[in-house]
Amino acid sequence: MNINRFAYFACALSLALLACVFVWPSPAQERAQVAITVDDLPSHGDLPSPMKRSDVAKSMIATFKAKGVPAVYGFVNAKNIAGDEDKADVLKIWVNAGFPLGNHTFSHIDINTATPEAFEAEIAGNEPTLQALMGSKDWHWLRYPFLHEGDTLEKRHAVRTYLHEHGYKVAQVTLDFGDYAWNVPYARCAEKHDTPGMEWLKSSYLATAADSFALDRKLSAMLFGRDIKYVLLMHIGGFDSVMLPELLDLMKKEGFDFVTLPDAEKDPAYESDPDASLTHGGTLLEQLIESKHMKYPPVPERPMQKLDALCR
Repeated sequence: MNINRFAYFACALSLALLACVFVWPSPAQERAQVAITVDDLPSHGDLPSPMKRSDVAKSMIATFKAKGVPAVYGFVNAKNIAGDEDKADVLKIWVNAGFPLGNHTFSHIDINTATPEAFEAEIAGNEPTLQALMGSKDWHWLRYPFLHEGDTLEKRHAVRTYLHEHGYKVAQVTLDFGDYAWNVPYARCAEKHDTPGMEWLKSSYLATAADSFALDRKLSAMLFGRDIKYVLLMHIGGFDSVMLPELLDLMKKEGFDFVTLPDAEKDPAYESDPDASLTHGGTLLEQLIESKHMKYPPVPERPMQKLDALCR
């Protein structure tokens, strides 16, 4: 009888241990760090009425602060202020919120269609605005418009030399999902009160972001064998301000924690230089993959044609 009772308890213990194997929680998803940056201050894309540029800035800043995103760099094209009080307010609102500004050239010039001298003049032309607003704070970060860094090596090297001599760092991008493409169709759909169109915009925006984040993390693993500290490119657009709370929630769910741009770009990955003439530019990860002639993984198609046709 004692033997049977021992056997019973031994069996019960074995079954309990076996059950633990199947229900024991899996390791937590490995988390990554990302700095969020916003391009084209003070204005990007069309806005539906009565939304103002300052409304977009206030909304995005409030969301960043509510979600714990630190010191978001806004990259400025000072030409777009052009005597417009609402646009000028955007930069003041940004800085007064404790967020820094960086250089995106005076008029969003494309280096592929300009000389190095013209491009450098555009960098310098932005500086009085940045100096006036930022003072002694660190505004010496350049974000290349269109993520183009030169369609010839001569251009690339000339501008890199200029940046080094003038104390600039390149604000490289390593996460990008083409958020800009949703802002103009959003303005059209909002003006027409097109509810189905608006719902599709929301779902496609988040789905494209999730697909792109997964792809960029795969590129990072291919190049560096790990998650680097990422830098996300966004724009100061109307739909971006609407979707920002859900986007940040998605990023947290996907395993991202938020850091500043200087912290992210201390990662040794940002010392990598493709040193190639790349007509299409792209994120640093895309440039490195292309310059190393590595096989690109399958890329989820972005709905650009539908975005262009929506709510016409």
